[in-house]
Amino acid sequence: MVTDQQARRLKKLMETEKTLAAAAAKAGMDEKTARKYRDGGRLPSEIRAAHTWRTRGDAFGEVWDEVRAQLERNPGLEAKTLFADLQRRFAGRFGDGQLRTLQRRVKAWRAVEGPRREVFFAQVHRPGELCQSDFTWMNDLEVTVAGQRFGHLLYHFVLPYSNWEAGTVCFSESFESLSEGLQSALWELGGVPRAHRTDRLSTAVQKTDHPEDFTRRYAGLLDHYGLEGRTIQAAQAHENGDVEQRHYRFKEALDQALLLRGSRDFASRTTYAVFLRGLFGQLNAGRRERLGEERAALRPLPARRLEACKRVEARVGPGSTIRVNHNVYSVDSRLIGETVEVRLYVEHLEVWHGQRRLETIPRLRGEAKHRIQYRHIIDWLVRKPGAFENYRYRDDLFPTSRFRMAYDALRAGRPARASRDYLRILHLAARESETLVDEALRGLFHEERPITAEAVEARLRDRQRLAAPTAVRIAPADLTAYDALLAGGEVAAWPLPAM
Repeated sequence: MVTDQQARRLKKLMETEKTLAAAAAKAGMDEKTARKYRDGGRLPSEIRAAHTWRTRGDAFGEVWDEVRAQLERNPGLEAKTLFADLQRRFAGRFGDGQLRTLQRRVKAWRAVEGPRREVFFAQVHRPGELCQSDFTWMNDLEVTVAGQRFGHLLYHFVLPYSNWEAGTVCFSESFESLSEGLQSALWELGGVPRAHRTDRLSTAVQKTDHPEDFTRRYAGLLDHYGLEGRTIQAAQAHENGDVEQRHYRFKEALDQALLLRGSRDFASRTTYAVFLRGLFGQLNAGRRERLGEERAALRPLPARRLEACKRVEARVGPGSTIRVNHNVYSVDSRLIGETVEVRLYVEHLEVWHGQRRLETIPRLRGEAKHRIQYRHIIDWLVRKPGAFENYRYRDDLFPTSRFRMAYDALRAGRPARASRDYLRILHLAARESETLVDEALRGLFHEERPITAEAVEARLRDRQRLAAPTAVRIAPADLTAYDALLAGGEVAAWPLPAM
C-alpha cells in the first residue's frame, strides 16, 4: 500500500530524475502506480475508499436495540454490566472474549448518540486577583507523632495565578480553623488579593440550625481584610479547581518527601509543622517570578490580625461544668451558678469571668465528649465519696494509669472504703503534686506494698524516689581474661563438646 509520504517523495523526485521509472524506483513504487499519482494529483489518503463494510458478522446485532434502550434510560450503565446481563439472559450465546467488542460499540454510541458531556472552561487568572482555599484530610499519608496515629486536616491556601501555596494543620472544618489558616497565609504572603473563593462554608461547616451565625462571622473576617467573598455552586468542587488540584499535588509531594525522609513518625507536632513549612518552601521556590507579579498587585494588610476565636456565653451548672459546642468541660466549683465567657480557639478554649482569664483548656475534637479536671471538684468529692462510684465522668478522674491501678487495688483489698481512700490519694495529688503522687504509687507497686492513702502520704513526706524504670547500670567489661588467653602468643582453644 502506497503511503502519503511515498507520494510526496515521488513528486520531489520527478523534479530531479530524468524518467518516471527512476523516480518511481527511488520512491519505492511501481511505475504504473507512480503514473496514477502523477496524473491524479491527489494523495493516497484522499482517494482511498472509506472502510464501511464488515469483515465478520455483528455478534450484537439482534440485541443492540435492547442494549441501546437500556443506555438511553440509564446512561451511566457500563458495558461490562450490560455484557454480564446479556450472558445471564442468553446463556451460552456470548463468550467472555466478546466483551471488548461490546465496549467499543457502547463507546461509539456515547460519542455519537449519548448524553452531552460537561464542558470545563479554562480560566484566565490575573495576578493579585484571586485566592482559593479549602480543607483536605491527610490521614491517607499515615503520619504518626511520637508513635501515635495523627489524624488531621490541612487548611490549604493557593494563589491560582502563581500557584503559591501555604497550609495550616487543623482538626475540623470549623470557622476557627478557617480564620487561623486564612490569616496565617495572608500575613505570610504579605498582602491581600481582591477576592477569596472557597466551598459553600455556610452549609458545609456551620451547623444547619444556625447558618446565619457562621455567615456573619465569615463576612466579618472578609470585611476586616477587604476581601470579596466568592463561593462555588453546591457539589461543584471543580469550580475551586486550582486548590483541589493542589491538594493532590501537595499530598503527592509530601508522600515522596516522607519516603525520602525514611520515616513517617515525628517526635512532636512542632517537628511535623516545621517539616510541612519546609516542603511548602521548596514547592514555592520555583514560583518566585510569578509571585513577584502577584505581590506587586496585592493590597496592603490591615494594621492587625483579627482574633481567630468564637465567643460564647455559658452558665456553670451544679456539677461545676459548662457545655460548649456539644461538649462538656469542668471549671472551678466557685463559678457554679455564674455565667462565663468562653473564647473558643482552634485547639484550646479560654474561660473568662469579670474581664479575667481563669482557665485555658485543651479543646475537644468532635461532639458528645467531656473533659473533667479533678482539681475543680475534688474538694467536694472527698466530702461526698459515695458519689464517686457511679459518677458519670468517673473515668476522667484517673490522671494516669497508676491512679487507675491504685483504685483497682483498693477495690480488691477494701472494697467498702475504696472510693474514700482513692479520693484521699487524688486530693493529695491536687494539694501536693500529681507527679510526686504518681511516683509514690510506682514505688509502692514496685515494692509490692499495700496501696493506702497513708502509705502515699508517708512517701511524700520522705520524698523517696526510685530510679527511673529505664535506668540500667551495666558493669564495665573485664578484658584481663582475654589477655590471659593470648599469653605467650598462643590462643587457647575452647574445649569441644564430647560426641
